[in-house]
Amino acid sequence: MRILIADDDHTSRRVLEAILQKNGYEVVSTSNGLEAWEILQGQNPPRLVILDWMMPHLNGLEVIRRVRATASEPTPYILLLTARDRKSDIILGLETGADDYLAKPFDPGELRARVEVGRRMVKIQETLRIHQEILQHQATHDPLTGLLNRRSVLDHLHREVSRLERERGVLAVGMGDIDFFKRFNDVYGHQTGDDILCGLTQVFQRHSRQHDVFGRIGGEEFLIIAPGVKKDPPVVWFEHLRNTVHQTPFPTKSGALTCSISIGVTCVRQGQTIDDILEMADHALYQAKNRGRNCVICHEMSV
Repeated sequence: MRILIADDDHTSRRVLEAILQKNGYEVVSTSNGLEAWEILQGQNPPRLVILDWMMPHLNGLEVIRRVRATASEPTPYILLLTARDRKSDIILGLETGADDYLAKPFDPGELRARVEVGRRMVKIQETLRIHQEILQHQATHDPLTGLLNRRSVLDHLHREVSRLERERGVLAVGMGDIDFFKRFNDVYGHQTGDDILCGLTQVFQRHSRQHDVFGRIGGEEFLIIAPGVKKDPPVVWFEHLRNTVHQTPFPTKSGALTCSISIGVTCVRQGQTIDDILEMADHALYQAKNRGRNCVICHEMSV
C-alpha cells in the first residue's frame, strides 16, 4: 500500500519514512501542503495519508478541507499529525475531516498501530466498492449475455432521445430477433440456445461502433441504439450487422451452428416518445418476419 507523508519537519519526515518502509509500505513524501494536494489530485493517489498540521503553502487542515470538498471516490484515509494536544484542537481536526490524529512527538508503536487501523479501513472501503460495482452491474446487465438489460437499455434510449432534442443529431433504433430461435432450444437443448445468444452478443460487440449500444429486451430479442448514422441510410449499417451474424458460425455445446436475425429499424424524429419509437421498430420487425426473415426493414419503408 502507498502512503503519502506531508511534513515540513525534515527529521520527523525521515523517521516516518523509515518506520513505514520497514513495515512494507511504499512511501510518497513531500514537505508542504500544496504538493500534497497536487499528489492527491493526480492519477492513482495514495489511499492513506499522514498530514502534519503546520506546513507552508497549505496547512494540514486546508488540505483536508479540499479533499473532503471534492466528490472523487474513493476518499483517502487521513491521519493528522500535530504537536497540538488540546482537546479543542483534536476536535477541530476531526471535525474538519481527519479520520484519526497522532500527537508529536509520536511513539513508533502507536504510529504503526494507527496506520494499521487506516490500512484496514482502506481495505474495507475497497471491498465495499468492489461489491457495489458488482451489484450495480448485476442490476443493469443481462446475466447471460452481459448486455444491458431491458430497463437499462431503455434508460439509455431516453438519454439519447434527450440528446437528440438538444443537438439535433441523427438516431436510429433497431429491434432484432433471432429467427426460429425456439428450434435451437427444441432440437439441441437450452444450453445450445444460450450459446447462440452469447455468440450473437460477441458479434454485436466486435462489430459495434464507438457509440452503438445493445441491450437484451426479451428472450431472443435485442434493442440496438445507433446514434449518428449520417453517411449512409441506417438500414445499410444494420444490413451489414445482419449479414455478419448470418455468416458467422457460433461455437456451441452441439458444435458450430449458424443463425439469422431479422431487424426492424426506425429513425427517431424530434418529438417522438419512447413508446412511439419502440412501436415503430416493432412494426418494422414484424414486417421483416413476414417477408421471410433474415432481413432488415426500415419503418419508413414498411408503411
